[in-house]
Amino acid sequence: MRPQRIMSMIGGVVLAAGALLGTGPAAVAAQPAEPPAEFGTDWHDPVTAAPPVAVPHARSCQVTLAQAQFRDFTPYKGSYAPPKGCGDRWSKVVLRLDGNVKGRQYDRLGYLHVGGVEVLRTSTPEPSPDGIAWNVEKDVTRYSDTFRSAQPVEMLIGNVVDETYTGVIDVKVTLTFYAAEGRVKPAAAPDKVLPLDGTALTTPRNSERIVAEVYATGSGGGCEEFWYLAVPDPAPYSCKAAAGPNREVRIKVDGQLAGIASPFPNVWTGGWSNPFLWYVVPAPHAFDVRPIEYDLTPYAALLNDGRAHRVEVSVAGVPEGQSGWSTPVNVLVWQDRGSEVVTGALTRHDESAPADSTTYTPGTEPRLDAKANHRLTTAGYLNTSHGRVTTTVARGVTADTVHRWTEGENTDALKGSWSDDSAVTTDGRGPAVTARVHRTYTMDGTTTIGADNRLRTVITLGDLADTATLRGGRATSFSYLDDTYRGDASWTLNVPRDQRHATGTSAERYRLYGSDGCYDRSLKTAQGTLTEDLRRC
Repeated sequence: MRPQRIMSMIGGVVLAAGALLGTGPAAVAAQPAEPPAEFGTDWHDPVTAAPPVAVPHARSCQVTLAQAQFRDFTPYKGSYAPPKGCGDRWSKVVLRLDGNVKGRQYDRLGYLHVGGVEVLRTSTPEPSPDGIAWNVEKDVTRYSDTFRSAQPVEMLIGNVVDETYTGVIDVKVTLTFYAAEGRVKPAAAPDKVLPLDGTALTTPRNSERIVAEVYATGSGGGCEEFWYLAVPDPAPYSCKAAAGPNREVRIKVDGQLAGIASPFPNVWTGGWSNPFLWYVVPAPHAFDVRPIEYDLTPYAALLNDGRAHRVEVSVAGVPEGQSGWSTPVNVLVWQDRGSEVVTGALTRHDESAPADSTTYTPGTEPRLDAKANHRLTTAGYLNTSHGRVTTTVARGVTADTVHRWTEGENTDALKGSWSDDSAVTTDGRGPAVTARVHRTYTMDGTTTIGADNRLRTVITLGDLADTATLRGGRATSFSYLDDTYRGDASWTLNVPRDQRHATGTSAERYRLYGSDGCYDRSLKTAQGTLTEDLRRC
């Protein structure tokens, strides 16, 4: 999958976290249809197997946040006012984006800001000539502090419309607020949501928990969109980086490393040279980019001194001077209402030396083996109104990829696995509480171009997460997520669109089991037709 071929041509700037939903059950075909022999001029609207946002049985109020048509790189600018009739302490706030586009267009990235806070980062599906509609639904309750007052709104899905690329992206975004009344209680949302404008951060002096979220995306149509394929010299490949494919998203506080994470290997809807893979079922998180979360509570005592502190995000492994990553940051703060100032100290900062290696093996099928691992543990205590509380944050990331290709990159294959393990332990009054998360991202794909100029991509993507909360060493809640996508699509290069004779099958199964119950849904498609929609829970 030669990078210049697999460029999905995401045009320009970028977009934003929560549960991903393609289209809801109402948009799913009542009965699967018989698929055609090949793709035509229309196909099923995009749909994902991920669950809708669960909402309470409570009074609701809806506000339109943005409504715009995107033809270029001019942002939509509007204003937001809180809803009337649902109070200002909500049990749930749900964002919904409804979009439609027709004609010819690349996948595009976009952002939505409310009061400078990034509340959605998204990409778009590629349309059919006859047109498609899709939607994204996301739980944005965590941004309730922002929604309690009037705010400016800015949204952009950078686009290019001309004689060739005719697709105008038409979107409407709403917020639905669910009241907290009777047995429906207000959500435990952060007290403050602070957008990081530049690198200066000033937090309330009584902060007792601080979490940064970073919407990290490699994008812009360059090689960093496909960072997992990069190779160092002397390997003969069209995407180069001294660190090869090893990437790590890091956050620093006043110059000291405060958090590490593995980036999610996002694939947009034109990725891997093959939009026919993604027309109906997108890759996981393509429409709702999930932010990376960093618990910075060990640094709260430092940040609580009333002064501005420097908070910086970087992506290790990107060649110096090369752009291609967007890393907007929101800082979520929980305050100690019983204290005006919360004091304490950072007591531990243990970091392993980052271990990155690449091994190039030349031959008729060159091969690059790349590995990486890094660990960081921080700890600190805070003297709160409810006693001294110690927070310990441990995180470890690893990467393991094997990249093979042939001359001309007419065969290009990658098999990769990335892990991101974290444990946050809070120890104060009562038994210690530990929240553990083990995430694994997988990619196994091959693109080939035959002598008949037929391009074929076969790919499997996985997003897995194993989580548990322990109190005094005993599990009080747990969950297991397995979101797996599989696709196989072919089309003929360098011919008019009506002569591509494209075929393709795709499938997604989203399984979530745990102490709160289960959700299990499977989708299958062929030539743009939804052939299976199966729910097991």
